[in-house]
Amino acid sequence: MPESRRVPNYKLRFVLLTAAALLCILISFAVGRYSISVLDVILILISPAVSFLSEHLAFIAPITNPLMQIINSFDYATMSVVINIRLPRILAAFFVGAALATAGSAYQGMFQNPLVSPDILGASAGAGFGAALAIFCDLGPVYITIFAFIGGIISVAAAYTISRLTKGSATLSMVLAGILVGSLFTASTSFIKMVADTQDQLPEITYWLMGSLASETISDVIFAGVVILAGIIPIFLLRWRMNVLTLGEDEARSMGINTHRLRFVVVICATLITAAAVSISGIIGWIGLVIPHFCRMIFGYDYRRIIPASIILGGGFLLLVDDVARCIATVEVPIGILTAFIGAPIFAYLLMMGGKRS
Repeated sequence: MPESRRVPNYKLRFVLLTAAALLCILISFAVGRYSISVLDVILILISPAVSFLSEHLAFIAPITNPLMQIINSFDYATMSVVINIRLPRILAAFFVGAALATAGSAYQGMFQNPLVSPDILGASAGAGFGAALAIFCDLGPVYITIFAFIGGIISVAAAYTISRLTKGSATLSMVLAGILVGSLFTASTSFIKMVADTQDQLPEITYWLMGSLASETISDVIFAGVVILAGIIPIFLLRWRMNVLTLGEDEARSMGINTHRLRFVVVICATLITAAAVSISGIIGWIGLVIPHFCRMIFGYDYRRIIPASIILGGGFLLLVDDVARCIATVEVPIGILTAFIGAPIFAYLLMMGGKRS
């Protein structure tokens, strides 16, 4: 078969991508101001399983007992860094990256526009307002997350309602309504920053809006993870219908696809995962815009491959960016700043290449 017509081995590419993501996870556990070897990380992570096997399966004691001796030799600081600090942060980074990349891919397919990002309907602006309001009211971290999540949901609900009440193209109306609602919530956030206490509240609001994963807890990960999975699973199951939607409204309807219902489901699911991600990480840009382009370059334009690729590549990419944020300076750099510094040049390169597949 000629070289130009050779069918790419997408299964191999998925295997390599998954292996790279797993490698990123291990590296993320090992790097930091308190460095830990990869082997020690693996032993600490599998310690519950090893302990269970040594207690209930006596015949493998010759294998598990030496491992338990090594695990018990670890000091409390090492165990605490891996389990209590880095594990929640790594899980949060992977969930947030996967959520933003998946939402970006879904929105780009639904709006048939490669320049669409997850905040097109105002979810990030609404979440930012909710978090700023909670900080202004001197509420705790749990309420900041809840207010941010509710703010993101309300903003997208308002944009969708406005678009349904307007005449003309449904897609264009939704985009314009998202810009309108996002501007209102951004202005509201600016007002809160203007009247907030300049000693405590204003710096906290500003830092939250920059995006960070420094203070993630396992409760944050559970909350966001459940919501993100609840939104990603329907998008994953409906990914083949999104291929039909990219052909246009008339073509999709001629094939028996209820475009209004499909668009509603995609908007709801993408909003859930975006709001959940932003509620625990702050506003992190460029992930949902750049990663879908990489997925199309590597896996083509079939959403049956783009959606799972976005999940893996988005999570792995944000993990690497978070590693840089933790290690690049003595003071941790907000991750939203790094994604802009890294994402903007990459996106400029993609534009100059014309989106060519490599």
